[in-house]
Amino acid sequence: MTRTVPTTPRGRAGEASTGGEPARPRPAWRDRLGRWDVRYSPYLYVAPFFVIFGIVGVFPLLYTAYVSLFDWELIDDNPSFIGLDNYVSLVADTQFWTTLVNTLSIFVLSSGPQIVIAVLLAALLNTRLRGPTAWRVGVLMPYVASLVALGIIFANLFGPNYGLVNGILEFVGLDRIDWQADRFASHVAIAIMVNWRWTGYNALIVLAAMQAIPKELHEAAMVDGAGPVRRFVSVTLPLLRPTLIFVVVTSTIGGLQIFTEPKLFDAMPGSNNGGSTNQFQTVTLYLYQSAFERQDLGYASAIAWVLFVIIILVALVNFVLTRRLATTGEGRR
Repeated sequence: MTRTVPTTPRGRAGEASTGGEPARPRPAWRDRLGRWDVRYSPYLYVAPFFVIFGIVGVFPLLYTAYVSLFDWELIDDNPSFIGLDNYVSLVADTQFWTTLVNTLSIFVLSSGPQIVIAVLLAALLNTRLRGPTAWRVGVLMPYVASLVALGIIFANLFGPNYGLVNGILEFVGLDRIDWQADRFASHVAIAIMVNWRWTGYNALIVLAAMQAIPKELHEAAMVDGAGPVRRFVSVTLPLLRPTLIFVVVTSTIGGLQIFTEPKLFDAMPGSNNGGSTNQFQTVTLYLYQSAFERQDLGYASAIAWVLFVIIILVALVNFVLTRRLATTGEGRR
């Protein structure tokens, strides 16, 4: 008996197939290029940001941590490794704790009222005003103006002898205040300067978030009989939670890094260190003094890293509190 051996069927273009189905042709190079483009091109598009951020952000941060472990002067070819001695000295430094208290005081006096006023100002700009663009540009003008010019103007406004603010206080029967010499008064004056510059900027951010809220929600609240205040508290504020968290975090970062305002507020000739007795010297001013006046880069780097950790902790606390308050408001609603 003769056995017949089955032959393998041939597919297209003479290709052998398995199981009676023609084999899949190899994808052309254009198809492979298209798949690579879909898979990898998004990473290439965002790569320039991360490269630049690594060069100007991450590397200086890590290098500052490295320098903080050395006794490194401004002009020093052979810095000596001292480990954590700079941090130990910083903990025992009374001037550092004074500057930290000053920084936190100015931060509380500026950031808290700043956010509240920004939200109220955004609510006002969200109403039907005549010439809304002109009002919005006017609110943003202090942010656009030169910070050096604003510092000089406010230093004159709060001048101890011929300042306009003291003139107004005398006109209403109050005593003059030495805004530069008194510690708390100087913090108030610098906080007013900070609020003047940044409130309008934050107000426009909050205004953009307000205008993104669907009008149907406000209309439904009006049908239910809610007034303007009730709609603002129960509808607008809960929906502003992501924006408010962003504003709080950015205000925290900027408020704890305050440098230019107290530096320009010092009216003492030849002194730019935050007052004759460091009454309004901030941490960044102390860092500047340590690095470029005392020429101690290792100690200044330790100050920078401690400030970095403090900013992260305070920002996290503000983030948690803001989120919890917004969640509580939604629950009550």
